[in-house]
Amino acid sequence: MRLSRSLAPVTVAVALVLSLPYDAMPYARVDDGKPHARVDDGKPAAPDLFGAACRTAVHGSHVVAYCHNPYVDTDRLRLHIECARWWDIDTDSAPVDTGPAMTVRLTGRCWKEVRSVWISHQNEH
Repeated sequence: MRLSRSLAPVTVAVALVLSLPYDAMPYARVDDGKPHARVDDGKPAAPDLFGAACRTAVHGSHVVAYCHNPYVDTDRLRLHIECARWWDIDTDSAPVDTGPAMTVRLTGRCWKEVRSVWISHQNEH
């Protein structure tokens, strides 16, 4: 039996749509029979990218940090320095807002040796 010429293209189109993977289909049907845009595909949402990349260097009692923010959201950065001597005062820098595509330089020091250095990030979103 031969399919009529008008029915053959419809059959091919239906076969192609049915062979598509589920993720490639733009609409999902709900119980009411109407097409609705898909809201949840069951996968976890992509994480928002945030946070400047920082490099720190300690030279004796001086600390220098360079931070570059490649993302859209502003990153509020602070340099924290813990000094090695018990009588030496640990320091925290003033917050610095680092906008998209900005590089900032943060500096600080101890009177004597530096025990540890870290950068804190705060999303102003």
